[in-house]
Amino acid sequence: MASLLNEEYLRTCYAELPRKKALGIDGVSVEEYGESLEANLSGLVERMKSMSYRPQAVRTKEIPKDRGGTRTLGIPSTEDKIVQKGISSILTTIFDPSFIDTSYGFREKMGCHDALKQVHQEITLKRVNYIIDADIKSFFDNVNHDWLVQFLEHRIKTRNLFD
Repeated sequence: MASLLNEEYLRTCYAELPRKKALGIDGVSVEEYGESLEANLSGLVERMKSMSYRPQAVRTKEIPKDRGGTRTLGIPSTEDKIVQKGISSILTTIFDPSFIDTSYGFREKMGCHDALKQVHQEITLKRVNYIIDADIKSFFDNVNHDWLVQFLEHRIKTRNLFD
């Protein structure tokens, strides 16, 4: 997979990052990272190939919820956002074709409004006896990571993303 995470591809990932977003723990903005983009990407690719790349700690911010309480927002560094975007795009290319058309969660160009339109269409045009609304609290905090790795390895034969 490392052959896909080359400088050219990561440059595209960098270009797709939104500007004016919260800064990671290192305090480096997208614009600041871009001031030495070629050197930064060259160093990043070299660290990934040599297995010395390590994501930085994620800056956390508590966001108040409408109904009380808070949720924790994790803000990665710009460099880690680039790597995440690259890996996410690769995994999307591999896995997205196997998802059913009505699977809306965390998919590009599909969101909650699309899901609501689909629900509206289903309940308007078809006989519906019940609707179940479910939300798995803190799913990503509680998912079994060993199982998740096994799931990925079923489709991706390399154990190391940077082979």
